[in-house]
Amino acid sequence: MAPLADLLRPPPGMDFNFTRPAGEPALAPKDGVAWKVFANPVSLFIGGVAAVLLELAEPSVRAGVWDHSSFRRDPAMRLRRTGFAAMMTIYGPQSQAREMIAQVVAMHERVSGTNVHGDAYRANNPELLDWVQATATFGFTAAYDRYVRLLSAREWDAAFAEGAPAAKLYGARDAPVSAAGWEALLSRTAWRLEPSDVLSEFLAIMNDAAILSAPLRPLQRLLLRAAVSIVPEPVRRFAQLRGRGLRPGEALAVRAMAGASSLIPLPTMPAAQARRRLTA
Repeated sequence: MAPLADLLRPPPGMDFNFTRPAGEPALAPKDGVAWKVFANPVSLFIGGVAAVLLELAEPSVRAGVWDHSSFRRDPAMRLRRTGFAAMMTIYGPQSQAREMIAQVVAMHERVSGTNVHGDAYRANNPELLDWVQATATFGFTAAYDRYVRLLSAREWDAAFAEGAPAAKLYGARDAPVSAAGWEALLSRTAWRLEPSDVLSEFLAIMNDAAILSAPLRPLQRLLLRAAVSIVPEPVRRFAQLRGRGLRPGEALAVRAMAGASSLIPLPTMPAAQARRRLTA
């Protein structure tokens, strides 16, 4: 879907040609599960929103994201920068992906503070990074599984395993490498997850931000509801998310859009460029 594909184009200052250098592999294996998951702009948008909702449920991650990013000022640009960083970790040549990740780690080294409970945090804390990396993999994979194509248990495991090299470069030490590992981490983390007004503020921003053009704003809100619908418990039952999921019949519409987006040629997108790089 072209309007959402625009979110995956490199933002200013992050332009890169994924077709070079010829033959250099990516951090994720060519034609692996991650290459398929990240190629669909509809499910990628949905999964990214679901991941942010899970991140904002953890108080220290929430403080780091909400107090030290440009999300409230310019959500569209923040999404583009986050989307491009994700594309680099999946499709970019390893040398460039490592360089980009090192820059992000250095930037995060300056991010620290105190959460709402008075607990000190720092963005590069490995435990927090485990949660961030795991929620991203879950969000993108769950959106693809729900709205594009049902994934097998083996494919779910592969999605987590394929993200491990990038997760370690970011500083995560024990990010899950299987679906069972994700379920175990979610179970261990559940006691820390909590509702907050930030969840409502985030959804309000995403509802009204000019991410898609005004005529497509109802579609934008539909995809937000699709994201809420895949968020796991206990977060989905928080008051800020209750009743904000898909309405009856809407899942079919989302699946139709996601399926159609898989059929639209996107030769300038990272996935297509990377494929040309590796077959040069």
